Parts: sequence; C-alpha cells; structure tokens
Amino acid sequence: MAKINLTAIIIVALIINGALIGLNIFVNKGVANTISVTGNSQMTVAPDNAVVYLLIQTRNISAQEAKNENAIVFDNVLTALIKEGIERKNIETENYNIYPEYEWDNRQELKGYIASNYIKVTTKNFDNVGKIIDASVDAGALVDYINFELSNEKNNEYKEIVLENASKDAENKAKAIANGLGKKLGKIVSVSASDYYYEPYIYYSRTTAAETNVKKIATNIIPKNLDISATVSISYEIK
Repeated sequence: MAKINLTAIIIVALIINGALIGLNIFVNKGVANTISVTGNSQMTVAPDNAVVYLLIQTRNISAQEAKNENAIVFDNVLTALIKEGIERKNIETENYNIYPEYEWDNRQELKGYIASNYIKVTTKNFDNVGKIIDASVDAGALVDYINFELSNEKNNEYKEIVLENASKDAENKAKAIANGLGKKLGKIVSVSASDYYYEPYIYYSRTTAAETNVKKIATNIIPKNLDISATVSISYEIK
C-alpha cells in the first residue's frame, strides 16, 4: 500500500513539474528581446519675432485712482504705438493686477495701492523695436524686457524637424546596436518624445540692466540665433 502511494506521489510530482516546465517555456517564448535607445537632434535658427514687454505701473492712496491713472497711461501708450504703425492685434495685456503697498514703522501701515499692467508688443520687423521703446517710454511705460523669439508657426515647423531628426538618430543607433549583436530590428515597442526645448534670446531685462538707458541699447540691434533641441526614446524588438 505504501509502495502504491509512493508511486502515485512520484507520478503526480512529475505531472506538476512537467506542467511548470511547459508554462516556463511558454512565458519565455512570449517575452521578446528588446533594446531601448535615445535619439537627439539640435539645430540653430534665426528668431522671427521681436517682443517688447512693457510695464505700466501707477500708485495712489486709492485703489480706484491707481486703476484710473493706469488706464490713462495705457491709452497714451496704445495711441503712441498705433501712431508708429504697430497693429492693435500685436498689442496685448499679459497680466493686470492691483495690490496694496505697505510700509513698516514698528507696525504695518497701508501706504496705498499699486496698479500694474504688463503689456506684450510683438513685431516681425526688428527695426520697429526702437520705435516701440521710444514711443512707449515717452508715453509713460517702462520696458520690462526685450525678447527675440519664434512665432507659433515657426516654432511648430522647427519642432517637427528636430523631432523627426531625433527619431532617425534613435533608429540609426538601434540598427548599429542590433548589427553589433548580430541581430535585426523588429517592430517598435514604444516611443516617447521626452524633451523639446528652445529658449528665447533675452536682449534686455529691466531687473538686470541697472541704470542702463533702454533707449540707447535699442539702436543697432543684432539678435542672436536660437538653439532648438529634441530628444526621442524608442524601444525596438530585436530578432
């Protein structure tokens, strides 16, 4: 009886072991060998937009008066810019706020209110930058900073190019690795564009320019080119 039971146990164990081996083979066959690569691309392009960021700031003991005074200066700036040939659609408010201003003398005391209107003026004609600055400053605005940027159209155009080139770079790297391993590339398992980047060229910033006369630096402007980069990660099956 004991011999029969032992034989039965051995048979069951062999069956279970065989099933596990079969399962293990199936799983291994179902797992594809893959390689993951990262492609990079960079290009240098010329900016096609000059953007002058203006700040109109007014102070008054009354919040309403600070707002009214700010509106008057804004109207003056707007009129001056349009007179210089800047289209109304290229002049827009980026941010507007009114907030209390305090002073400290042993305790917090309300000094008044500040109204701040941040205005963005865009032009494709770089020769207009000096005109924008002169007209705006004479009308009562501050020049916050001057950027040379890409328009949305150019940004999208260049983005497509660097992403395509980064994808090709990733594919070439994958082929080289596969060849080195004596393998061939199979289908793509996954793709991710992990990074696309470009930084506008800041020609002038009020926070770093100290006492620099912004009217003087606006003459003979030669903008720098912009660097654009992209990174694409791709995983391939290899066979």
